[in-house]
Amino acid sequence: MSLTDTAIKKAKPSDKPVKLSDGKGLYLLVNPVGSKLWRWKYRFLGKEKVMSLGAYPDVSLAQARDGMGAARKLLASGTDPMAQRATDKITKRASAENSFQSVALLWWEHWHGAKSARHADDVMRRLKADVFPAIGARPVSEIQAHELVAMVQTISKRGALDIAKRALQTSGQVFRYAVAHGLAQRNPASDIKPSDVLASRKAGNYARISAKELPELLRHIEGYAGAAVTRLAMKLMALTFVRTSELIGARWAEFDLEARRWDIPASRMKMKTPHIVPLSTQAVDVLKTLQLVSGRGTLLFPGERDHEKSMSNNTILGALDRMGYKGRMTGHGFRGVASTSLHEMGFDHAHIELQLAHQERDEVSAAYNHATYLKQRTKMMQDWADYLDSCTTGKVLAVQQRKAAVTSVA
Repeated sequence: MSLTDTAIKKAKPSDKPVKLSDGKGLYLLVNPVGSKLWRWKYRFLGKEKVMSLGAYPDVSLAQARDGMGAARKLLASGTDPMAQRATDKITKRASAENSFQSVALLWWEHWHGAKSARHADDVMRRLKADVFPAIGARPVSEIQAHELVAMVQTISKRGALDIAKRALQTSGQVFRYAVAHGLAQRNPASDIKPSDVLASRKAGNYARISAKELPELLRHIEGYAGAAVTRLAMKLMALTFVRTSELIGARWAEFDLEARRWDIPASRMKMKTPHIVPLSTQAVDVLKTLQLVSGRGTLLFPGERDHEKSMSNNTILGALDRMGYKGRMTGHGFRGVASTSLHEMGFDHAHIELQLAHQERDEVSAAYNHATYLKQRTKMMQDWADYLDSCTTGKVLAVQQRKAAVTSVA
């Protein structure tokens, strides 16, 4: 006969273990100490085995029968239920050990070597601030897309839309690493696009002054009362119009002042290809002055507190703010002003775009394409520096004169 709850409750311990059968191999073992344990007896490959299904009353009669039923289905499929349960325990333990945070740290160690120290530190800081608190403790193999959606929406609610997008992008890289190393089956971030879950924001250019306001800005830079290194950084940025990260991360080893050339390695470029910056006479003068001011360590613009790291990317922005250009001009804005002005002066669009490092270059041609139009670009950079000098002195040359100068070397 099958067991009933009443019979189980009335079962009393004796001086020997007693088995109360429920049928199909399931029975309740009543021990002399009073414990009541569910057991299921079965045979696998001709060998008798006994599987534990829990203790009564924590596991009720109905739950014990359900557990036995699931085990019988495994047995019918040719799987040893006890061996499968042991495997499941190992898998769960491994999943718990392979939390998103632990895998993310492994990914970061693998990934950051080819990145700039500043960028790598920024990514780790964002992980610790926004991602780990949300999903860091979760097994990387169990995280679902809806958890990522909740995470990025929480970040965006504080107005940090760009950080929310980066958090999703970085999480996707961690999941790809996990899949590649057998720690997860799939990447849930691939199911989500930022536009699916985040409010769109109209794209805008970096704040920058108009070309007509450039002379006044240059005079403010000449009279800047702050740190001399910061003033020289702004002058060099105006002369070379490289990206802020490319400027503040510059190393003396990249410069050949005699050849009047700055070779930025691919590892520091947005397009990941080498970039040549022809140096005007004025740019060389700024660099020589910088050598006197800050010495010739590894970095042109070392940080104030840690000389092994470059100055903050907010240093130039802060200086512009103090000069009265808050919300009107950024370090990146020098690129826009240069592009607009050089086009108005009649310089070739391709030459300008190459000097701005806007054009993508494929892997095969990257080794030599960065030198394309180098003669014309060298002349353009010197003309640009001369133009900035004329802006500073108030003797701005006419656009027609600029065009004539360009035509003469075309």
